[in-house]
Amino acid sequence: MIDVVLPCLNEAEALPWVLTRMPEGFRPLVVDNASTDGSARVAAGHGARVVPAPDRGFGAACHAGILAAETEVVCVMDADASLDPGELPGLAAALGDLESGGTPGLVLGRRRPSGPGAWPPHARLGNAVLARSLNRRAGTRLHDLGPMRAARREGLLALGLADRRFGYPLEMVLRAAAAGWRIAETDVAYLPRTGTSKVTGTLGGTVRAVRDMRRVLAEVAP
Repeated sequence: MIDVVLPCLNEAEALPWVLTRMPEGFRPLVVDNASTDGSARVAAGHGARVVPAPDRGFGAACHAGILAAETEVVCVMDADASLDPGELPGLAAALGDLESGGTPGLVLGRRRPSGPGAWPPHARLGNAVLARSLNRRAGTRLHDLGPMRAARREGLLALGLADRRFGYPLEMVLRAAAAGWRIAETDVAYLPRTGTSKVTGTLGGTVRAVRDMRRVLAEVAP
């Protein structure tokens, strides 16, 4: 069994599609980040475990979910139907291959847009700039700071991730690289999200995410 952390802020419209596509052997943990649209009720109605995270912030929701997870390997993915849970077994398999030599690993889903509007140009540009900065800083060779990920729970907690906003995904990679983890990516389809975007679908959301990530790049020691 693998627990899947789904940070969730007002995703009641998207959750049924996401939860009904969860593959066998993967258990959804919907982390309700103070939603006001009944997301927690929808998640529970579809059999998901609901984890409350009242302090708003993407990193806060992810951290609460990882703390609540109970399996050795955990996955993290968005709850907005932009990513298909059917891709999760591929990430888990890639993690097993990556760790075959005994070194801890982190696998990221490299997003491949599928459908019109799946990845707005401003969001793709911001992601590419940050990925290049990360690669120079950490010695990685990543193309995407994708939100679908797989790693071992205890290892993630041991990294001591401190950011509780949009810098969390970048900090995870920086600290994993500094700890000597093997880091890889595998292609996943990136679909047009369901409902109103709060981050990459808006210019303001993208600017906030890039700002948080740049702050993490400046604060986290190489």
